[in-house]
Amino acid sequence: MARCAGNLSPFQGRVSDICYIAPMDSNKLIDGKAVAQRLLDGAAAKVQKITQQTGITPALATVLVGDDPASATYVKMKGKRCEAAGMKSLRIEMPADTTTEQLLAKITELSEDETVPGTLLQHPVPSQVDEREAFDAIAPGKDVDGVGATSMGNMALGIPSGFLSCTPGGIMTLLREYNVELSGMEAVVIGRSPILGKPMGALLVNAHCTVTICHSRTRDLPSVVKRADLIVAAVGKPNFVQGDWVKEGAVVIDAGYNPGNIGDCDFDACAQKASLITPVPGGVGPMTIATLIDQTADAAAQQLGVAL
Repeated sequence: MARCAGNLSPFQGRVSDICYIAPMDSNKLIDGKAVAQRLLDGAAAKVQKITQQTGITPALATVLVGDDPASATYVKMKGKRCEAAGMKSLRIEMPADTTTEQLLAKITELSEDETVPGTLLQHPVPSQVDEREAFDAIAPGKDVDGVGATSMGNMALGIPSGFLSCTPGGIMTLLREYNVELSGMEAVVIGRSPILGKPMGALLVNAHCTVTICHSRTRDLPSVVKRADLIVAAVGKPNFVQGDWVKEGAVVIDAGYNPGNIGDCDFDACAQKASLITPVPGGVGPMTIATLIDQTADAAAQQLGVAL
């Protein structure tokens, strides 16, 4: 972050003004890539054990409706991670004019297929499809993306039998790996989406945080955020969270991903205040897919009766 003598902005003053770049302490960075790789290595070991004991190679079925380029890229990435962990990747593509009834029929078919332990519906789906109904049609034992109402209920109640929403679950893993003591923390989640903000809030409450979920109608958002010991930004707006919103020593988790590899936080400014911060890319993103692969391995083990 650039700072200049005389309290000038980096974009003000003369060439002769003395400016310097305040280096960021690399110890503040949360390395999501490294943690994700350890999780993927563990998932691969689980898959190997399952295959050795049963002769069955676990599979993740990913349903893609329509031709959204970003969604297609995400599905491809998930397929590669599956294969790297020794799992099969089944990619089911459906046309953009697919109806809710057609999608439900496909999801039901996959839920009843004993050779497919995990099913994922790529978000978002075309507007004519009832996404919530489709999510809820995934059998809870195969809902490895943690998006169905049963999975959400289990998360809210702290019931360990289900699967976590992958991005919030991945964030919780990062916080554990970096020894963040959550109990008693004041946490602010910016964003209330049903697959990120809301389950994130539930997981943090269960970890004994005091949680505020902020959204477009939150009054004086900067003041609310500035109280937080832990900030989770999941609003989908580039550089939305400003450095002067961040309390000194807060932990900043940027769950946003916007065009140009830009997160929801003004990284340089927020990093000056944070004790720990996730970069974009390389922070939360790798954890989402790693959590998905690990939960698919767990689902396969549960369905096939393999003790891990």
